[in-house]
Formats: sequence, structure tokens, C-alpha cells
Amino acid sequence: MSNEVIILGAGIGGLTLALSLHQAGIPCRVYEAVPELKPLGVGINLLPHAVRELTELGLLPALDKVGVRTQEAVFFTEHGQLIFREAAGQHAGYDWPQFSIHRGDLQTVLYEETLKRLGPDSVVCNRRCTGATQDADGVTVHFADTTDNAHVPPVRGAVVVGCDGIHSALRKQLYPNEGAPRYSGINMWRGTTRWKPFLSGGSMVRAGWLAVGKMVIYPIRDDIDDEGNQLVNWVAEIHAPQPALRDWSRAGRLEDFLPAFADWHFDWLDVPALIRASDTILEYPMVDQDPLPRWTHGRLTLLGDAAHPMVPRGSNGAGQAIIDARFLAGALKDMGVGPAALEAYDSVRVKATTEVVLTNRSNPPDAILREVFERSGGQRFEKIEDVVPTAELQAISDNYKRVAGYDPVALKARPSFL
Repeated sequence: MSNEVIILGAGIGGLTLALSLHQAGIPCRVYEAVPELKPLGVGINLLPHAVRELTELGLLPALDKVGVRTQEAVFFTEHGQLIFREAAGQHAGYDWPQFSIHRGDLQTVLYEETLKRLGPDSVVCNRRCTGATQDADGVTVHFADTTDNAHVPPVRGAVVVGCDGIHSALRKQLYPNEGAPRYSGINMWRGTTRWKPFLSGGSMVRAGWLAVGKMVIYPIRDDIDDEGNQLVNWVAEIHAPQPALRDWSRAGRLEDFLPAFADWHFDWLDVPALIRASDTILEYPMVDQDPLPRWTHGRLTLLGDAAHPMVPRGSNGAGQAIIDARFLAGALKDMGVGPAALEAYDSVRVKATTEVVLTNRSNPPDAILREVFERSGGQRFEKIEDVVPTAELQAISDNYKRVAGYDPVALKARPSFL
């Protein structure tokens, strides 16, 4: 009987799982639907709990070459007034840094390392999963050629892990009546801009609030030219009716969102100028799914966005996928490649990520902005302490660290998954 793990999807979760299984001495292969892997997406943040896992995979030097070590998380009003700031990563006493990084750069690091360590045939592109069937001895996964929809030979393995994103074929097979992703009521416009460093040069900024417009801004590449510019990622968020089309590569239009930020000329950043200077603008609906009761069904399980798509309000989607992958690899190493390990993974990670998904909806770190906006009525203030005590803002941040699994004391004390 084969003990190979079949991985569906060569995104961050799938490639991290492949590298982790290789580290654990477990054979695997990755099957990806797109004909060719290209570095897509915009900026993401890797919090210390995720960077710990990538460091254990020996990837820290590669991350340093392409990402920016985040120095601080800082919150401002829509008037540019400072609300709250705290150090990030090793600047906050963690054993591991926090990175702001282009999603495509991270995926490229993981992909290149997978090919290097597992071999050139370890990732097979142009294979769209059409279903999986299991029996007492293993699982058979069926594929079609993505380019021409032609049938291709099925693949046999011990277990299959769906790492194939929010539109997961395996999730749809397991939960056929679930329906489309749930719209949060918030639309996002995202872009990247070549810009001079601002604040610390490694600051992750959240500003404003959804009632008037909210921005998330941080650098994701350093020294991109001879003038010392950075590549700066920005996200504009506004309450909006559900878009007619949920197209994740849809081009955004300035006139649909720039007016909300037209007066955001702060002494530390000219926000409308930053937006206008963007290379490209994409428009995304902010969506998630209600948590599932279980991901594992015998020899089939889910991971990352296929398992727990979450609204991006805690900088935690990629991080939770990475932790899923490491935990699952550890369970398969300890218990053998079979249903028992998948059940052990399910029993821990479903509960943990359900709490993150629901907290991202109600009380993520940017709840700091909500509290200040609601209590100040969106008006300027003399001192933030007159609006919200700093200790209360710190408590919001600390609670999210606990929920998401990167409380500094607990993270340092936790044994390695592998």
C-alpha cells in the first residue's frame, strides 16, 4: 500500500505541507490546477507563529532576501492622529521576526525549495481535481487537464489533503450544499506602490474605520531601486453592497473608492498620492465561510483556505495555513499516514481556527480603530486616553494574539510540531 500523501494545491499551505512532510520523511506530491505557477497576489503579513514554522524549515535567510521585517504595528484615525502602537516580532521580544511580504515572493520561495528538496517532479501543474474516492487501503484522486479538460490518469495515495483555496474542489465534494463564500459587507481595493520609506520603514499601519473608509498600509520589499524606495502594499476598505461579480483578478477603479481618502494628507504619508501612484489596482470582496464542523472524512481532509477561509482582518490567513501544515505533518509522522492522524489534526485545528475565523469577524486587531471611532464620533481628540484607555487597546491586541496562537509566552513554550 502506498503511504504517499496527495496534496491538492501549490499555494502557501500546500507547499509548506510538502516541505514539512519531506522533513518528516513522508513521501508526497503536489497537484496544482493552474498550467503554470506564477507569483500572484499582493502583500501579506507573516506573524511570529508562522515565521517560527518557516524558520524550522530553514527558510529564514530566503525570507530575509524578499520580505521586510516588520518593526511595529501602528494605528491612526482618519485624521492621521496616533491611536496606538506596539513593537512587532523580535522588536517585541519574540524569538522570531514578523515579515511583511509579497504573497508571490513567499510562494516562490516555497515552490523553489520544494523543487530543490523533493525533486523536479514533486509539483505537477495543469491538474484540476474532479473528485476523490477512498477505500480501506487508500484514496484515488481523479483529475482533468485544466487546459483542455481532457481526462488524465487518476492518482493513488494513502491520504489526500485539499489545499486548493476558497473554491476548493475537495471541500465542495465534502460539503456540496454549502453555497458561495459569505460576503462580509466590505469591499477591498488593493495595490502596490513604489514609495519612500515612512515612519520606521517597517511599520504596519491601520488607519480610519469602515464607516468612513479604512486603510492598511505596509512595505513588502526593501530597496527596490537606486533611490532607496520600497514596494508598499495598501488596502482600502469600505462598506459596500455585494459586488455583482466575485472576480479575484478584477481591476479596480479609482473613482469607486478614492473619494473616501481624498483628504488623508498626513505629516507621515500622503495617502491619496500613494494610491494614485499604484502600479495596478485590484478589487476584492472581503469574504469568508462559516466554520465547518469537521474537515476530515476518512482519508480526506482540508487545510488552509480550503478548510477555514477567513476575512483578512488579523494578518493571519497564511499563518494559519502554515500552522495547519506543520501540525498535520507532525501528526502523520507520529501516528502514521492514515485516517487516525487526520482525525488527530481535525480534533485540534478545527477548534483553533474556528475561534480565529469568528474573532476576525467580531474583534480582530483593527477593533482598536472601531472602539476609537465609535467613542470619539470620528472627531479629533486632544489625548487618546480621554477616548479609550491605552490598557483597553492593549487588551484587544493581546486577546487576538492568544486566540491566533502567537501570545509571546505561550508561543515560546510550545513544543515544535515536528
